[in-house]
Amino acid sequence: MSPSLPRALQSAVVIPARTASTRLPQKLLLRETGRSVLEHTYAAAAAATRPLGVWVAAGDETIVREVHRFGGRVERTDPELPSGTDRVAALARRKEFQHFDILVNVQGDEPEIDPAVIDRLIDCLENHPEAEMATLAAPITDEATFLDPACVKVVGDAAGRALYFSRAPIPHRRESADASFENRPLMHLGIYAYRREALLRFSALPPSPLEQCERLEQLRALEAGFTIALEVVAEATCGIDTAEDYARFVARQKSA
Repeated sequence: MSPSLPRALQSAVVIPARTASTRLPQKLLLRETGRSVLEHTYAAAAAATRPLGVWVAAGDETIVREVHRFGGRVERTDPELPSGTDRVAALARRKEFQHFDILVNVQGDEPEIDPAVIDRLIDCLENHPEAEMATLAAPITDEATFLDPACVKVVGDAAGRALYFSRAPIPHRRESADASFENRPLMHLGIYAYRREALLRFSALPPSPLEQCERLEQLRALEAGFTIALEVVAEATCGIDTAEDYARFVARQKSA
């Protein structure tokens, strides 16, 4: 009798979403293009080939109604949960999600996310069996972005594992005359793939000192000894944080 093959890992995308937003109120519901920002993001995630499905983890009833409006799948979560990661973990604990090995956290304000990068992220985690989670980065191409604390930077090792994340410009270049920018630093992209059990462990941990210092949740994982696999893609997509971001997105959609 031939040995049985290992079971293929099953994955799903979860989009944590709520209407509260400080810089652009109710941005996920904006729909000058004819579809809301959340619907654009959901459709892009649904075009990925690796995940078995896409769900929205809704933080309030308004999001639930919006997902029902465009025919998506949605699960209501506690509105008091502090982060999107906690909303993804809340679904991971539910019986109907326990058969998923990998859960991909896609932010709801990423309407132009490339479905292929979701597939690459899942492949990345599968190709790093030692890693509990995986994330993406893209080269930084200009000095202003490198110096901007709103841009989170990441440094990785030769084996494709994240070493550190920071709002500071890392790696620091001692030679100030180095204007070539050939050794391009990396911008962290806020999309994660988690092994389900690792996500549950991570969400149960208290905020760590480095996390509180930099206001970066992923540092909690590194401080706890998690391995984060790092996949580098060619360029970052444009998330929606401000009214200007949304106006540029609408203009791109109209010109497409």
